[in-house]
Amino acid sequence: MEKKWTAVIKPKKKAFELNLRETFKYRDLIWLFVTRDFKTRYKQTILGPLWFIIQPLMASVIHTLVFGQIAGLSTDGVPQFLFYLAGSISWGLFSGALTATSNTFVSNAHVFGKVYFPRLVTPIATSVTQIFNFLIQFAIFGGTALVFFFLPDEHFRVTWVAALTPVLIAQLALLGLGFGIIISSLTTKYRDLQVLVSFGVSLWMYITPVVYSSNTIGQGKLYTLTMLNPVSPIVELFKYGWLGAGATPWLYWGISWITTFVVLILGIAIFNKIEKNFMDTV
Repeated sequence: MEKKWTAVIKPKKKAFELNLRETFKYRDLIWLFVTRDFKTRYKQTILGPLWFIIQPLMASVIHTLVFGQIAGLSTDGVPQFLFYLAGSISWGLFSGALTATSNTFVSNAHVFGKVYFPRLVTPIATSVTQIFNFLIQFAIFGGTALVFFFLPDEHFRVTWVAALTPVLIAQLALLGLGFGIIISSLTTKYRDLQVLVSFGVSLWMYITPVVYSSNTIGQGKLYTLTMLNPVSPIVELFKYGWLGAGATPWLYWGISWITTFVVLILGIAIFNKIEKNFMDTV
């Protein structure tokens, strides 16, 4: 009687091999990591998940005072607090995905060294967690917009571009995932990058129209450089869709999608290469 094998030994996977089928089989593990991230992030805190709401509101208040009242930057006629809240939550999705994913190998080394599962499960779970965070904050944004809608002398408009919100959310998460796994792969050897990530992300925000409108920088070379930043067109479209503020940089959005795919593919290639022997360097 012919015996059937119980295990199949395969060669090491190629650099650009994503193997989504195998990753999908571990969807329960992805959800487990998502719930773990929620629990551990606010464990032993007084306010717990309320920080999801407090953080963007506090950031918007500070931006309103500093950039709206003191610096006097234009918000295209949109209520200042609402303008900065829209920028904060959209930027927060990207920066949160990038920052959290950039620590994938180091923070999960104790798990990776004990059991096998597709390593991409952890950064994907991190990005999903950030999407859930965004959805909670988006609900707060919607409630705030409703309040401003009924206030006298406050004007904004929702345009058809708002229908693209799911696409914009997905792109911000993918872009953050791509940059995050590149940094995560490099930090296995160069720990200095962990220190530079938060600083670099803070600087990145100021070359993205989060606290200002693209209309304030005109249509010259500075505008072009700003819009070549792959996050800028996404944030602009989000604000234009829900507030009617800013512009609709369709050409630069197309370039942003190309950048997103290039960064994601490059990130996967580096990630696949590093995961083969990262335990030797972590």
